Amino acid sequence: MTSKKQKSYKWKLWSIILLLPVTITVYVLLIVSWQELRKIPAVQEWATSIQKSTTKIDVPGEYIPIYKDAADEYGIPWTLLAAHHRIETKFSTMDPLLSPVGAEGHMQFMPCTFVGWSHPSCGGLGLGEIPEEDKINPAVIAQYGGYGIDANGDGYADPFDLEDAIYSAANYLAASGAADGEIEKAIFNYNRSNKYVEDVLHFYHLYEKQLATLQTATVQDGL
Repeated sequence: MTSKKQKSYKWKLWSIILLLPVTITVYVLLIVSWQELRKIPAVQEWATSIQKSTTKIDVPGEYIPIYKDAADEYGIPWTLLAAHHRIETKFSTMDPLLSPVGAEGHMQFMPCTFVGWSHPSCGGLGLGEIPEEDKINPAVIAQYGGYGIDANGDGYADPFDLEDAIYSAANYLAASGAADGEIEKAIFNYNRSNKYVEDVLHFYHLYEKQLATLQTATVQDGL
């Protein structure tokens, strides 16, 4: 029995050794053939359509019109807002929308940045001791030079309201240089971390590359 098993094992081993060059040759021929086929216009068009159809778009379609409206209002790329939203709260899927250091809402504003650093309680990292009713009061925000915006005209500038938060982020990024094309400077001002800048830039550039696909998806969704 042992001898038969050894012979069977040797036969399998030799079969693998003999078939290996054939397998490699077939693999190489397939690659070369595909490269040649790709030169044919019809095949090239088919491959491009397949690539587009499998491109992953992780920006929620319902948010894109808000990004665009806010971006148009403040003269910045809407893809930058999408990138910040992705990094800050993973498109508002973080629960709760409150960071350990006190950043609030969909776009994670520190209260002093949202209401204004001239508020008498502001200092340090920007948590402040601002009454809750003042945090969302447009008149108080205007008084202290904050970046909070009442985007939907309901009388409140609320970082926990999606439209208000995105418009406020657009306001802040524009004032920080994004409206003048200084994208990296604006991102750094939003969160003074080189790693944060790298992370936001990664998604910003990704969304810029996917812009045509994203716009197509928006039209198809009727947005």
